[in-house]
Amino acid sequence: MNPVGGSGATREAEQGNPARWLAVVICAMLYLPGIDAFGKSLADELPPLQIAFARFTFQSVMMTGAVLAFRPRPEIRLQQPFLLFVPGASIASATLCIFAALVHLPMADTIAIFFVEPFVLTLLAVLLLGERIGWRRILAILVGLSGAILVIRPNFGAFGLPALYPLGAAVFFAIYVVSSRRLLANLGPAPLMMFAGYAGSAVLGLAILLGWGLGLDDATPRMPNLDQWARLAGLGFVATTGHLMLASALRHLSASVVAPFQYLEIISAALLGFVLFGDF
Repeated sequence: MNPVGGSGATREAEQGNPARWLAVVICAMLYLPGIDAFGKSLADELPPLQIAFARFTFQSVMMTGAVLAFRPRPEIRLQQPFLLFVPGASIASATLCIFAALVHLPMADTIAIFFVEPFVLTLLAVLLLGERIGWRRILAILVGLSGAILVIRPNFGAFGLPALYPLGAAVFFAIYVVSSRRLLANLGPAPLMMFAGYAGSAVLGLAILLGWGLGLDDATPRMPNLDQWARLAGLGFVATTGHLMLASALRHLSASVVAPFQYLEIISAALLGFVLFGDF
């Protein structure tokens, strides 16, 4: 399988009309904190594992329907099919870390700590995808990373270990983006999201069964009421459509180009946190 960073078609797409896909990235980054808003609204009512599992179950259902409706037999040209499992498992782990953090931390602080991720993503893009970055991207990443460090220090003193959960989410999300970018050379965004939904549901479903068997309260599922079902569905819809937008853009833009734009999430995260939860 050819590295995505070395695809001639991808380079032509970037050179041809990158502005349109950058606009998609910007919209996706401003939209994705809606996932955390739904997650935080449910954090005190349902276990984080159950919330994360529902998010990927809804994604699996939505994307299976979409793929079968528009592409009854999606073509998969992979020399290593097991790689299909990597994006789903990594984004499931990232989602669980974020939802666990939202139980203890304000939404904007959680997102701010998570923003070491563009630095990790850029590093992985260079090491694993062979992408090249210039001093402007490095400077943008370092400025954002400095802000994240300023947020981490006081929050670690106030919240202890949960302040590190978003750091775990950052590493897992970077792996998700890099593995998705690699797979998109041979797989469309919709099938990728479908398989990510399957893998995420499987990983989190096994975690729930294991925790339930061990008698862990945080893994014991509860029957949602009608309002909670509606918010779980909203969570699944925002997560699926937002990540579909991101995957579509990643097919045409390098991961290191996308990385600095992730800092835009802090705008809508802070706004949603203030309006919905009174966090500033």
